[in-house]
Amino acid sequence: MDKAPFALGWEEWAALPDLGLPALKAKVDTGARTSALHAFDIEPFGKADAPKVRFNIHPIPAREDIVISCSADVVDRREVTSSNGETELRYVISSEIQMGDRRWPIEITLTNRTNMAYRMLLGRQAISEDMIVQPTESFCQPVLDDSAYFTTAIRDTLPSRALRIAVLSREPDNYSTQRLVDEGERRGHVVEVIDTARCYMVINAMAPEIYYDGERLPRYDAVIPRIGASITSYGTAVIRQFETIGTFCVNGSEGISKSRDKLQAHQVLSRHQIGMPTTAFASSPKDTDNLIALAGQAPLIVKLLESTQGRGVVLAETKKAAQSVISAFRGLKANFLVQHFVKEAAGEDIRCVVIDGKVVASIKRSSSGGDFRSNLHLGGTASTVRISKAERDVALKSAKAFGLRMAGVDLLRAEDGPKVLEVNSSPGFEGAETTTGKNLAGVLYDMIEKRVRPTPARKSRSKA
Repeated sequence: MDKAPFALGWEEWAALPDLGLPALKAKVDTGARTSALHAFDIEPFGKADAPKVRFNIHPIPAREDIVISCSADVVDRREVTSSNGETELRYVISSEIQMGDRRWPIEITLTNRTNMAYRMLLGRQAISEDMIVQPTESFCQPVLDDSAYFTTAIRDTLPSRALRIAVLSREPDNYSTQRLVDEGERRGHVVEVIDTARCYMVINAMAPEIYYDGERLPRYDAVIPRIGASITSYGTAVIRQFETIGTFCVNGSEGISKSRDKLQAHQVLSRHQIGMPTTAFASSPKDTDNLIALAGQAPLIVKLLESTQGRGVVLAETKKAAQSVISAFRGLKANFLVQHFVKEAAGEDIRCVVIDGKVVASIKRSSSGGDFRSNLHLGGTASTVRISKAERDVALKSAKAFGLRMAGVDLLRAEDGPKVLEVNSSPGFEGAETTTGKNLAGVLYDMIEKRVRPTPARKSRSKA
């Protein structure tokens, strides 16, 4: 017995699962060659040899408060002539369509159908030989319920959308930047490394923008700041601009600024009652001896406020040595602080990597060659370590105090509990990943995808 043909009326309900569209009312038009889908804010992105396109759609006519964001691979770009004779160059994507119990792949062109009664048009290319169109019938296939767009359940059923992500970094070839690029691309995202120093901004009330090498930067789904110490001020200004235009930034400008300024950072830690080595700061040369006494007796640490990776940090073994170092720093008109030296740490510290409110990796860094500094950049070695609950709590509390979603919190194991040395807003991945074997870049992308995953936009409707 021959199988009955798959019947289509002149209008049908369809789903496009690949795009996260559970219900669309479509017009079946055998007079049109290609199928078309309503789309606006159409933006191409990605590599030239693997282009992608993302767009928004109002799936329900006359309900512009419901917006779904979609992305897909571009299969072609072609000229399409509409029924009124107008020719338009459109992006063409491929997606599976589902009607009733049948699902099959079709090509779809993207165009703005705001003024059309149907958000989708099904052309004859999408209709196979075993289908029959009955032009006098409607809804030969089951009717779908578009109320899904009004429920939070759609958030869990939307397919993963390719994201456009910027990594703000002046070092595109270093380990951390490359890991962010590789991991993002492995997940199907488009990751672009942006040199922070080459960004410039247009600041106004209505349309703040960011430019790069003469062109306006596109809208990014997320920005991952990797701001070096030498460009903190300008880098945080660029991040503030991204924040102004509504881009999700892994770490905000305020948290980066506070953590980078060592004096302010210690004040933040103090305000949140987080343990740290006793620290003193003064401006007048007359205060040298009192400054040393306040920090505790020698040996002492004298640290430049803008020091990074262990550079600009000096151990003064005696009071006289401390006086000499302080005098030298003042002669250079450098800002510095004096800090109690925790002897029992014995040249070791703990680096805790915090991402999205969790300690996702911890390593013990040990100095080499008699150096008191344990920084890996200075030849220190790293090993895995099991941290205590107190150390974990201090790491989490420190990252939260600065409002950092990603942070490297450096701790010393003192006799009276963990002491925070530094909170780093741009922690390197190499030491922690190679030592623990954990995919920290992947954990970071898990957070980004969770935070910027597209959900139906619901704008408040103005009352008449």
